[in-house]
Amino acid sequence: MPPQVPKWIAGLEETDLAFIKRFVLASGSLKELAQQYGITYPTLRLRLNKLIDRVKALDDETEPSDFRRYVKALALDGRLDIQTAKELIRLHENEQGEGR
Repeated sequence: MPPQVPKWIAGLEETDLAFIKRFVLASGSLKELAQQYGITYPTLRLRLNKLIDRVKALDDETEPSDFRRYVKALALDGRLDIQTAKELIRLHENEQGEGR
């Protein structure tokens, strides 16, 4: 039986996974990775910080649902504004309450 993919990995985009692979192959050297991407070190560091926040949100076991973790990760990634994220979570929770 193959190992189960952790939720935090399954929730990442292909570009995030490619970034992680390149980071590992560069032996964790941000300087080398910045050169590979053709960007400055501060820009790369910002991208890494966003990825770290996204992984933390996707791996947050205190969140009661996968939906909440995913919406949080989208908001942290800047792909969804905070107000919209809160509204989606509220609507989802209301709908879940009605289905019980």
